[in-house]
Amino acid sequence: MYKIKLLILLLISIFIFSCTTNKTRNNSEQFSLAYIEGGLDGLLLKNSLTTTLKNSGMFNQKSNYEIRSRIDHDINLYITNIDNTSDREKIETRLSVKIINVEELCVVFRDTYYVSQFYIFASGEKILSNQRAVKKIKKDNTEALVKEFSNELFKINIECIKNN
Repeated sequence: MYKIKLLILLLISIFIFSCTTNKTRNNSEQFSLAYIEGGLDGLLLKNSLTTTLKNSGMFNQKSNYEIRSRIDHDINLYITNIDNTSDREKIETRLSVKIINVEELCVVFRDTYYVSQFYIFASGEKILSNQRAVKKIKKDNTEALVKEFSNELFKINIECIKNN
């Protein structure tokens, strides 16, 4: 009886493992990074992108495919209700990315990613919690956008886009 149960479990596990696929990128395209606009936020983006590309084995500074990007943060007042019981600021982050084939001078990939968060702020400009919240949200938004871009990087088709 135990042998029959073990054989059934073995067959089920073999079936489950045979249905799974490997989602890693098969071709070994590598990318280089160009200067990233955005000041300190651009530096954070470059460090995060470099780390992500190196960890996935897709970073080579001498590659023909160059990633050009720009990151922007907009801070706006966020109104939540009619009572105005709490003041909130919304931080919207936009990441624009282009991948250029340097040899053929054509655009291979172009997209823009958006993410936003808000925080409740205390009145007064010199309160450190507001500054820390803005800094942390910008960092979190940058990491989320890099993760979204790197997930899409595995799926892109490396061919020149006709309309640059």
